[in-house]
Amino acid sequence: MGALVGLGVGVGLLLVWSAFFLPRQPSRPNRGARRTAQLLARAGLGQVSVTGFVLLCVVSAGFSAVVVQAVSGTVPVAVAFGALGGYLPVAVVSGRARRRQRELAEVWPEAIDNLTSAVRAGMSLPEALAGLAVRGPAPLREAFDQFALDYQVSGRFGDSLDRLKERLADPVGDRVVEGLRVAREVGGGELGRLLRNLSAYLREDARTRSEMEARQAWTVNGARLAVASPWLVLLLMSFQSEVIHRYASPTGVVVLAVGAVLCLVAYRLMTRIGRLPTERRILS
Repeated sequence: MGALVGLGVGVGLLLVWSAFFLPRQPSRPNRGARRTAQLLARAGLGQVSVTGFVLLCVVSAGFSAVVVQAVSGTVPVAVAFGALGGYLPVAVVSGRARRRQRELAEVWPEAIDNLTSAVRAGMSLPEALAGLAVRGPAPLREAFDQFALDYQVSGRFGDSLDRLKERLADPVGDRVVEGLRVAREVGGGELGRLLRNLSAYLREDARTRSEMEARQAWTVNGARLAVASPWLVLLLMSFQSEVIHRYASPTGVVVLAVGAVLCLVAYRLMTRIGRLPTERRILS
């Protein structure tokens, strides 16, 4: 009995020691959590946690399902609209991310021109970057204001650039930041020419992309309306109890499931066919 007690005490002390002194392996987020975090960063919502965003999706799904269930009294229809409600925050954040990326693509040439003028006037590179918090385009001022604060506190130019990239979460910003890093390390003799060439390239790319988006906008919007129309009709039918209760039967469930799958496949095909090539963050 004494040996058993001694063994238990020894195991307990070993567990306590391992909890404090053994090296801990950092937990790596799964692929879904990483993609969600990247989506929030691209939308300018990096301060929102992945857990909070998932909870918002769950609340939206539950609220939509409860409301439709109270109106229609049909569980399969409520589940279908609950799934749509759960996807709604994702769609809103994705749209915000696309708009933010387009907005940044339009203002980066102006920011680079401002940076070129500051460097030509004799300002150091960190001072020129910090000056964009005042003289730069409005969508970029907050990020460069944080850069100025980081550099003032730490004095480490490379670390401040890394945090600037994380806040921007923009592929064009990655290229600008890495170009500035290389120019700083090798002396920056060609910095002015590099910035002028980059500004001209970004202007041409933004002009071409805006023309292509304008030409295909009516096609994409028409396809989205075609996908949403059946569900709008189903929502209006929810107010007619003698009609909507037919979807509670096994045949009605099959019709809803097949319709949802077809709409999902059609929407994914539409977005893939009409998608313009987007630059990836290969330097993040």
